[in-house]
Amino acid sequence: MKKVAFLAGGTAVLGLVVFAAWFFRPWAEYSPFNIIWNRETGDRVELYRRMDELFPHRIVEGEEKAEPLPRSIKAIDESYDWQGERKTIDEYAAESDTTALMVVKDGRVVFERYYQGEDAESRHTSWSVAKSYVATLIGMALMDGTISSLDDPVSKYVPDFEGTDYGSTSLRHLLMMSSGIDFIEDYESRGSDMRKLFFDVFIMNVDVDEFVKPYRRNRPAGTDLDYLSPNSHVLSMVLRKAYDKPLAEIASEKIFKPLGMADGTWLIDRNAPDGKEIGYCCLQTRAEDYARFGQLYLQDGMWQGQRLLPVGWTDLVSVPPTEVHEAGSTQYGERGYGLHFWVPEDPAGEYFANGYNGQSVFIDPANNVVVVKTGADIDQIPRRSETTAVLRALARAVK
Repeated sequence: MKKVAFLAGGTAVLGLVVFAAWFFRPWAEYSPFNIIWNRETGDRVELYRRMDELFPHRIVEGEEKAEPLPRSIKAIDESYDWQGERKTIDEYAAESDTTALMVVKDGRVVFERYYQGEDAESRHTSWSVAKSYVATLIGMALMDGTISSLDDPVSKYVPDFEGTDYGSTSLRHLLMMSSGIDFIEDYESRGSDMRKLFFDVFIMNVDVDEFVKPYRRNRPAGTDLDYLSPNSHVLSMVLRKAYDKPLAEIASEKIFKPLGMADGTWLIDRNAPDGKEIGYCCLQTRAEDYARFGQLYLQDGMWQGQRLLPVGWTDLVSVPPTEVHEAGSTQYGERGYGLHFWVPEDPAGEYFANGYNGQSVFIDPANNVVVVKTGADIDQIPRRSETTAVLRALARAVK
């Protein structure tokens, strides 16, 4: 009996040793411990500057000698009205853990401010701003003929998805966030599909393509607005299969190098060379380069005299495609949705890319302005309307 107990105890100890080795992985560049510890910390500011140190990633090559955008810094009104109170931009930044604010007017940086250790060379995580980059690459693929139609089903480009619900979904319905797929998009609740995706991919090294493949539809596609990260990832799969190269290489060739951006990174589901980019998030780049991305849209897809996006693309993505996508009609409160871009309440032509915990690329064609915000705002959802007020105030303060 003692021998059995000894063996059982030894097995348990061995199991703990094996688990500890797997969890801490002192021999490896990335470990579950570092990922979980940094993900659960209350202070995410430093984490969001270091995502590509903690997770496997692929370099997105930029222009070899990236030239800065022209500067014309000016004094502007740094206050805004909120719920009957006059507040300053710096007050908002402190309350919302903002790390960078940049305003580009007529192609020139006119306002630039960094907080909490961030600086002009800091690469900050995009979170879901990356979804808008994926949509942009879809538009570019449409223009160069790599993709023939937004109404094509996914399976035309991803044969492995033939016979699945995602495989029969059109690219347009994915861009609209109208796939009808049954998936719980909740970043904070344990047990949600989104948390399971994070755990399986980043901790267990599950293939991200295979993770999303079995999800089923529980209502017809094209009938509602349901913001789901796997929709964007499937679009990134379409791009990888259509071009037969990693997403980071496509982004480098189509966006980063043409727009004169510096190098960035894109997180992948496992170490290179086999890793696949996480298509719904996790691009890492500088505030100025997010501004260049917004400027491309402000210029209707033109850059230095060359058309990079199809004629009419900026209008297509910035206008809610159905009544249920319009601001005030959605489950997302005051915000509406176009094709992988958000539309603010009471829109005056503005639209924006948006990411978890307060990342924004705000595009205001009427004022010819782009406003970029990065941060680590855990209270981003209750602060959404105030954030819109801040971005609008900055966009309209520059004459």
